[in-house]
Parts: sequence; structure tokens; C-alpha cells
Amino acid sequence: MPACKMIHEMIRVYDLERSLKFYDDALGMKEVRRKDKPEGKFTLVYLSDGQSDFELELTYNYDPEQPYDLGTGYGHIAVEVDNLDAAHAEHQAKGYTVGPLKGLGATKDYYFLTDPDGYQIEVMRKK
Repeated sequence: MPACKMIHEMIRVYDLERSLKFYDDALGMKEVRRKDKPEGKFTLVYLSDGQSDFELELTYNYDPEQPYDLGTGYGHIAVEVDNLDAAHAEHQAKGYTVGPLKGLGATKDYYFLTDPDGYQIEVMRKK
């Protein structure tokens, strides 16, 4: 089997501008390209952290009637930060939905941040 390289994760968003603001403000992710498809009634926006090749694809379907039901199949995406305690405090200060610092052992190595659509983001201490 040939080796593969992960290139992006796609999530559907209810309010594209709100999501773009959140991912920029909370995680420093910037738009790197956009594909508007009016004939298909959707826009794809790709975000990058500027450090890796992996991208987050935000799919916006024009005029959604209500926010998406995330169901039970979605888990989370994960990001690393240099200073976990500072990131946690900043996200709390900005009023985002932020979980407590947690760890699988004695140290607290991660917490969960929730985006405007309810998607979970695991924010991890850089190793």
C-alpha cells in the first residue's frame, strides 16, 4: 500500500464569517485559499496554521436553514501550543467555551476548546 499524507480536515459551518473570525482569533489560523461555487451553492475556505502543510477546510453551504447536527461520529481536531496555561487563560478571557486543563497522567497536558458550531478542538501542550 502506498504511503499517504494527510492534507486537510473538512467541517461544515453555519456562519462562515463567524467561523473565520473564531479560527483566526482563537488559533491564529489564516485563510490561504477559497473556492466559491455559486452553481453548487457552497464556498470552501482553507485555513492554515502557517507551520504545517495540514489545512482545515470550512465548507459553507449557502443559506443553511439551521446549525448542523454534529451527531456522535465527530471526535475532535488537535493543535499544539508552546504555552498551554497562557492559551487556556486567553481563551477563557475571550469568552470562548473552554474545558478544564486535563491530563492522562500527573501533568495537565490539554484542554478542549469549542468552536461556534460546536466542534471540539483539543489544545495540547507542545512536546
